[in-house]
Amino acid sequence: MADPRHGRATIGGVRLAEIYTYPIKGGYRRAQAEAVVEPWGLAGDRRWLVTDPGGRFLSQRQDPAMALVRPEADPEGLLLRAPGQPDLRVPVPRGAADSQVTVWQSTVAATPAGPDADAWLGGVLGRPVRLAYGDDPTRRPVKPAHSRPGDVVSFADSCPVTVANAASLDALNAWLTGAGQDPVPVTRFRPNLVVADAPAWAEDGWVGRRLAVGSAVFRAVKPAGRCLVVDTDQETGVRRGGVLRTLAGRRTRDREILFAVHLIPDGPGRVAVGDRVTVR
Repeated sequence: MADPRHGRATIGGVRLAEIYTYPIKGGYRRAQAEAVVEPWGLAGDRRWLVTDPGGRFLSQRQDPAMALVRPEADPEGLLLRAPGQPDLRVPVPRGAADSQVTVWQSTVAATPAGPDADAWLGGVLGRPVRLAYGDDPTRRPVKPAHSRPGDVVSFADSCPVTVANAASLDALNAWLTGAGQDPVPVTRFRPNLVVADAPAWAEDGWVGRRLAVGSAVFRAVKPAGRCLVVDTDQETGVRRGGVLRTLAGRRTRDREILFAVHLIPDGPGRVAVGDRVTVR
């Protein structure tokens, strides 16, 4: 891995190049020019969750076809779209948060979206599922090993925000093409923020420090461990091996395959494409 001092020496010209949110955990992304930063993540990010009938979360790990679920979010709810399915408007549910949903080791209360949304998603995924809304995103704490008391996260895997480095993707794509494989876009890694003009793997040196972006400040708390989702084409939902195996050969530490870095907001703020990124 890169020497952390390398990142410290060259961080000055880094800028924010892309912003993404994912209204439904595991669903398609929404590209944005700017975003509000809330304590639990970017506004609107992963506030909706697909579960099995028992309330256990589903993701592209089990169902690559979730990449075909293309939600458009607004303050009133979601417009669900997918190939071969009629569009469905799902309003933000106003009922009681009387469902229990589980994301990894966290079980929290959430509000059911209703049978129409459940049936629509079941038609896409080919199995019985439920859709729930995280009406109160402060219910789920971040794991203590990487957080402070009061840190919370919506339905993201572990931390509120993930940042990827465009130069690191270029390095990975050089490895892939050198092995006769196709390059991949950064969307394979489902980041919230993508930075440009940093050296490849400079982000290794950001862990344990703070990133200032726009009016927001984030703590970089740990590298992002990767799974077979990175082998799923986010446009087609088709999974084909190669990316995870290539990363595993060069970017494994403590039995985790690493790409990108997890962040926790220090407080509210706003970020926009073009913002300068500084590391403190």
